[in-house]
Amino acid sequence: MTVIDAHHHLWDLAVRDQEWLDDPGLAPLRRSFVPADLAAAAGAAGVTATVLVETVNVAEETPELLSLAARSELIGAVVGWADLTAPDVADALDVLRSLPGGDFLRGIRHQVQGEPDPDWLTRPEVVRGLRAVAGAGLVYDLVVLPHQLPAAARAAAAVPGLTFVLDHLGKPPIASGALEPWAGRVRELASLPNTVCKLSGMVTEADWSSWTVDDLRPYADTVIDAFGPRRLMFGSDWPVSTLAGGYGAVVDAARTLTAGLGPAERTEVWSGTARRVYRVPGAHPG
Repeated sequence: MTVIDAHHHLWDLAVRDQEWLDDPGLAPLRRSFVPADLAAAAGAAGVTATVLVETVNVAEETPELLSLAARSELIGAVVGWADLTAPDVADALDVLRSLPGGDFLRGIRHQVQGEPDPDWLTRPEVVRGLRAVAGAGLVYDLVVLPHQLPAAARAAAAVPGLTFVLDHLGKPPIASGALEPWAGRVRELASLPNTVCKLSGMVTEADWSSWTVDDLRPYADTVIDAFGPRRLMFGSDWPVSTLAGGYGAVVDAARTLTAGLGPAERTEVWSGTARRVYRVPGAHPG
């Protein structure tokens, strides 16, 4: 079965510091993760193409990610960053697409999880920016916490022409075992036809040292039921996921969690949805 990893990161600390890694608990990540590291980890898991996702709200990072994609045989799409609140965001998106590797730009993401305003996504200037993303033919990745899901649903309703991609299931509290209010909120988002979800990021929301597939199952089952396989895609969240297990462990867990689906449904989760949403063609010449 073809496997597309719809969510991973790369960073080179010699090029740019990653301030979020100053958290002592993230010390294992405080090193560079470069394309060769990705190729080794993904190749061992049978991954044939990937989607590279931004890590910081810094304009200079996205051109670097696009350049990496242009030189890679594995990276098939990039989700970058742009200031949605800027009046000239549409022009900024045009500039990104004109850069070397700009054809690989498929989406935009902002670290909404770090915004103190739970309604940040519904601010008028943000909605205007989201409409610019739609106008550019891109999708929008949502990295939000459970309390921000209602605003995400309102934003998706306000911009029906834009596909919203929920990263990491909306970060449910897997370690505590609680389902609500997360489950109700994620179902509200899923009720909108312009939303999809990544089966990603679960292991780092669980207990890093002792999680089991059974710990993840209620959350995976919720999004499988709410979104359906045609609106669900696998993502490793590598290398962040290495805090709680290797690349292979994340893939194996996702295979177990989707084992009850039919063959065609599994194909959607493992490659079909990512191909449609991010227009990932598969491996491409370097």
